Amino acid sequence: MGARTERTDVVLVGGGIMSATLGVFLKELEPSWNIILLERLDKVAQESTNPWNNAGTGHSALCELNYAPAGPDGTVNPTKALGINEQFQVSRQFWASLVNEGILPDNSFINPVPHMSLVFGDEHSKYLAARYEAFRTQKLFERMEFSTERDKIAEWAPLTVAGRAADEPIAATWAPEGTDVDFGALTKSMVDYLQTHGVEVRYGYQVTDVSRESDGSWTIQAKNRINKEEPLTVHTKFVFLGAGGGALHLLQKSGIEEGKGYGGFPVSGLFLRSTNEATASQHNAKVYGQASVGAPPMSVPHLDTRYVDGKRSLLFGPYAGFKPNFLKQGSYFDLPLSVRLNNVYPMTRAGAANTSLVKYLVTELFKSREARLGALHRYYPEAVGDDWELITAGQRVQIMKRDAKKGGVLQFGTEVVSASDGSLAALLGASPGASTAAPIMLNLLNRCFPSRMAAWEPRIRELVPGYGMKLNDNPSLADELMGYTAKVLGIYN
Repeated sequence: MGARTERTDVVLVGGGIMSATLGVFLKELEPSWNIILLERLDKVAQESTNPWNNAGTGHSALCELNYAPAGPDGTVNPTKALGINEQFQVSRQFWASLVNEGILPDNSFINPVPHMSLVFGDEHSKYLAARYEAFRTQKLFERMEFSTERDKIAEWAPLTVAGRAADEPIAATWAPEGTDVDFGALTKSMVDYLQTHGVEVRYGYQVTDVSRESDGSWTIQAKNRINKEEPLTVHTKFVFLGAGGGALHLLQKSGIEEGKGYGGFPVSGLFLRSTNEATASQHNAKVYGQASVGAPPMSVPHLDTRYVDGKRSLLFGPYAGFKPNFLKQGSYFDLPLSVRLNNVYPMTRAGAANTSLVKYLVTELFKSREARLGALHRYYPEAVGDDWELITAGQRVQIMKRDAKKGGVLQFGTEVVSASDGSLAALLGASPGASTAAPIMLNLLNRCFPSRMAAWEPRIRELVPGYGMKLNDNPSLADELMGYTAKVLGIYN
């Protein structure tokens, strides 16, 4: 059976939030461009974008303590947290515009859920107080409240206080403007819109090769892993590798110089989930705590209110572990097959510098159910074990890359890697990921299509009214745009 050959302007590899976001931007900016989206599974949003596979629902640095650690003198610098919140505001503006213009059918993918930080003991309480003092003077965090009073904390999140030892010092911050985002539902709606506007979505097609032609274009080879249809060859001018953990292998296949030296370190995870409606109705917050020593940032314990397909439930975790596959539905050979001569040294150096992380992952891997419930009881003392089931989360592939001083580093975060001529780009890494998809894709557009940005800017400003501006530095603009997005999205302003 021969391969089918097609030509297009853009190929999006992967059916997650990143490809969907980039696809909507490109369709709005260049309606005449032909776009093909290739997804290896039978539906979109089934890997990291699936709401049960990711922990990052509405990350805006309101409660994630790892974005603002204490310095040697005990002070807290809010700069990184401010940057993440600014990025989330861009995503909020983008989503609100899509709802307002009817590109998205409604705002049911987002729900108001306050964000909290909860810590235990005197030292951690002092840190949280210092964090609050650093944050409360910033425009984007001005609604935040702090308390060490049990009655107030119980008012915010009663399940975290009931049954707790009376003499245990606790402290919490509360941010009422927090949200929960069902990125699976959001992605499906975006892809539905793209399909009604001429974008070809091909399910079951796994990309097997990415090669460059002499004229600078790209040839994509894909096989259908579901219904065994004929292989597909696509010639395209631009490629986006938005395949989550699968992006690294494809970046390596592309052979671009900019992709050399990158490796990946996969981290798996588990969550405890309760769909007991009586329990879920008593908790409306995302409560984040302190990470364990040696734990990666994505493993910060949290007790979440989640809305998935309109139903409210609770999620606690994550419990980290290690599997060598780069995708939840991937291969155990993913990690060894990613090793190249150009990345083996950076990977080795990064691994040697993170032995505490390896020890942590091994410890997590062998935790018993009783130990996992013990961690849950730290945040929800009266939790009934029978109400909670263990579910497997998605795979996260952290970036390992060259470093001039250390030889190689393990990087927590996301990074866009692009060819010098802008004809190919890949997104590597994980958190904060989905919550910052809109600004990440705007950055990608600027890197890959610099000559078109001036012509595109008017439409970009319609979709993101605060494009290029920092709300924290413009209080009146912040009030205007945050009020606009809150009204359209049906969330707290």
